Amino acid sequence: MKDRIFESKENYLETILILHERNGEVRSVDIASEMDFSKPSVSIAMKNLREEGCITVDKNGYITLTDSGREIAERVYERHLLFTEWLTKLGVPAEIASADACRIEHDLSTESFNAIKNYIKSHE
Repeated sequence: MKDRIFESKENYLETILILHERNGEVRSVDIASEMDFSKPSVSIAMKNLREEGCITVDKNGYITLTDSGREIAERVYERHLLFTEWLTKLGVPAEIASADACRIEHDLSTESFNAIKNYIKSHE
């Protein structure tokens, strides 16, 4: 159960990062829409992320990643992009590649990710 909770946290942080890059600002309603989750579920998750020091929420409801939240989000997003691109180059349809990348990005050790990344970069 703990692994699923951490994966969920990573997915929320990654989504906040993506939405911030796309729109410049992020609110809970944007996250709910992007992830196709209920507003109450997102509200609970945002409360937990705020208590863990991963985000801040201003008086108008705008969400910002803290340094620690951004570090997690960027790590996960880098993995997602690398695996999606790699799988697509191998001939996997983009939608499947993205879904598979989402699964891989959470479970792979840092050592294995770096080895794969270095291998891919050296064979481009």
